[in-house]
Amino acid sequence: MAAALAPPHDGIPPRERVLAMIAIGLAMTMAVLDGAIVNVALPVLAKDLAVKPADAIFVVNAYQVAVTASLLPFASLGDIFGFRRVYLPGLGVFVAASLACALAPNLGFLIAARIVQGFGAAAVMSVNIGFVRFIYPHRIIGQGVANVALVVAVASAAGPTVAAAILSVADWPWLFLVNLPVGLLALAVASKTLPATPESRRRFDGPSAVLNALTFGLLIIGIDRLGDADGQAIGAAEIAASLAFAVVFVRRQIRLPAPLLPVDLLRIPAFALSMATSVCAFSAQMASYVALPFYFQDVLHLSSTQTGFLMTPWPIAIALMAPVSGRLADRYPPGLLGGAGLAVLALGIALVAALPANPTTLDIAWRLTLCGLGFGLFQSPNNRVIVTSAPRERSGGASGMQSTARLTGQSLGAALVAVLFGLTHGLGPGKPVTLSLCVAVALSVAGGCASVLRRQRGG
Repeated sequence: MAAALAPPHDGIPPRERVLAMIAIGLAMTMAVLDGAIVNVALPVLAKDLAVKPADAIFVVNAYQVAVTASLLPFASLGDIFGFRRVYLPGLGVFVAASLACALAPNLGFLIAARIVQGFGAAAVMSVNIGFVRFIYPHRIIGQGVANVALVVAVASAAGPTVAAAILSVADWPWLFLVNLPVGLLALAVASKTLPATPESRRRFDGPSAVLNALTFGLLIIGIDRLGDADGQAIGAAEIAASLAFAVVFVRRQIRLPAPLLPVDLLRIPAFALSMATSVCAFSAQMASYVALPFYFQDVLHLSSTQTGFLMTPWPIAIALMAPVSGRLADRYPPGLLGGAGLAVLALGIALVAALPANPTTLDIAWRLTLCGLGFGLFQSPNNRVIVTSAPRERSGGASGMQSTARLTGQSLGAALVAVLFGLTHGLGPGKPVTLSLCVAVALSVAGGCASVLRRQRGG
């Protein structure tokens, strides 16, 4: 307890460090997993609640919009009041909202609970990378960043598999009830081990928070609508509105000494290039994740279970590479490591796009393993630059930007696949998948170029 409340020095003692990272890992697993775990249950959920499938999709979108729209405001609150005062209440709200989701009697109640759950998840996500800077000594901070990157990557990829496993033995409310014991354990450990962090005590910028919510909320909603042929016009209008709000938002932030959207951090070349790299990389990964199941099921005529099994090598390879890349990031230039990782990712996706007509399981598995190794090599060094290139007192803002870049990249990747599938409808099931994978290769190359540029800009 004394270690948790002491002024932040260069990390905390090893035992407390391990416990603190376990607490962060458990909370982040729940927060990231709940962004995708419900997808598999949507048909059953719609039937149970007697609603149309299209209406049930709001259960997913409500969470995504709440997280994305509130990440930066919570990161700002973390810088103002200290990370613990944001993280611990946020985790408590997430657990309580999970119970409300499980007990929801109708769709409206479930959507409202998911919004509250999203706010709790955003509070957790907004400062998790920032905490690493105070938990680990600077000389091994790459290892801490790697551990968080590992949790995020594996949880993002494992959502459908975990959901299928739960639904095979229980009803859909258990997708949320499993958060209760895990969340309470994380809350108990975090309250005793997470270190105190500096407080700036500046005023919270309410108008900027509203502009932030409108900018990112409309952007995510608009991107989601692009996948629906009947809603593309509305989606385009929402994206245009988000861009208009973004202009007003950014202009306001430029005039502020400590902005909610840390545009001043984007003046740091290494930070800006790392953000661009992150958006490109997560767009490439999500485009592949969305397109490949269509290839496995519509072209190779495999079952959903077989598809889930075939996708497994990617997250496993990330899990194997993330600790290695974290240690490498403490010793070698992160820009070069990130560039090399995205080059391997691009090669792996290109090889997947060039699969033979009747590939074996081994043909698919080693290519996806290569993709995972490349992504794992990229992620930890990139996150290390994001968290260390910002001033120490702005760690919360840097952490929020890192999570925002990831969510924005994932949304863009999914939207690109939806648009490509719509434009190429009728050309056969294999054509849209191939085009989507080609776009993913291009995004990986673009991200790799941005990463390598950091080497020339001091990152």
